[in-house]
Amino acid sequence: MPRPLEALIHIDALHHNLERARECAPDARIWAVVKAGGYGHGLKRIFEGLRAADGFALLDIAEAQKLRDMAWRGPILLLEGVFEARDLEWCSRLGLWHVVHCDEQIDWLAAHKTEWPHRVFLKMNTGMNRLGFTPHAFRSAWARLSALSQVDEVSLMTHFSDADGPKGIDHQLKTFQTHSADLSGERSLCNSAGILRHAANPDVRGDWIRPGVMLYGASPDYPEHDAAYWRLQPAMTLRTKIIGIQHIEAGDTVGYGSAFTASKPMRIGILACGYADGYPRNAPEGTPVLVGGERAPIIGRVSMDMINADLSHLPHAVIGTEVTLWGQGPEHKGLATQLPIDEVAHHCGTIGYELMCALSKRVSILTVNPHQG
Repeated sequence: MPRPLEALIHIDALHHNLERARECAPDARIWAVVKAGGYGHGLKRIFEGLRAADGFALLDIAEAQKLRDMAWRGPILLLEGVFEARDLEWCSRLGLWHVVHCDEQIDWLAAHKTEWPHRVFLKMNTGMNRLGFTPHAFRSAWARLSALSQVDEVSLMTHFSDADGPKGIDHQLKTFQTHSADLSGERSLCNSAGILRHAANPDVRGDWIRPGVMLYGASPDYPEHDAAYWRLQPAMTLRTKIIGIQHIEAGDTVGYGSAFTASKPMRIGILACGYADGYPRNAPEGTPVLVGGERAPIIGRVSMDMINADLSHLPHAVIGTEVTLWGQGPEHKGLATQLPIDEVAHHCGTIGYELMCALSKRVSILTVNPHQG
């Protein structure tokens, strides 16, 4: 039989999370952000759960081609725009909308020969300091684009750097409004944190929102708020089984480097997963897993193919017992269980985004769609 490690992609959770974004901004259209293969979930796997979005936003033309191959005829937005002039040919061919964030991209458009003018989103750098025109250069860029026959419509966008924290968005929102107030075009400002925390303000939600990590059931402001607080459902479950059990005595060590020393007799479960599967090697002692729906801490170092968990309080756990590493767990005492990916990531000093995207190619991935037979 294959190694008992698999990831499940929950289509109903994706649909639910998309609707949560719509609830937060009911009068805005939605760009479902599916960059990095849908945050590691797989573009083809998530498509059915997110196809009710108004458009898809991503980075790569190759992924845009995949969406067109899946018969998506709606808008597709390249969030970083084109990387060289010849990419505009693909935008014309596939009908892609694209972000414009620098003068070079405007120059390429001015020289581009196309039968159909392009939809573009002009990006203002309001403090994130990654991509975008400075506020004082924004109006000139808008005027250049608006004068081009190659451009159909210019929309306006920015990206919040602190929507998930105490600094907030007011400083960036003020900058954006000051330097775009009299410019025509639709607006797009909100990422997941902006949607969940700030979109009650119509000036913030604009015409298009851009939910990303919230679509996959992770919280953009954990640990202040968890996914359950935002009524999000995990779209990915990583689960495995116990493949071995060791009984150790006080003074015995576990794993490479003897990093863990038992202070008492213990029962240790060996789990089929490791850093070669995408589980963080730096996961510290105490990082939780669900064993048959009950919590247990990992101990010792994560190795390439295995994780060790303390089963001393779980005498019923045996070889073959299901273990949830993150996501939706099995029922326990008649109740559904969950282990939030954000909690696991927090133990490891990172964020849920990274765990999603780090899933290894050797992990079997199954799509769970309760609406199909």
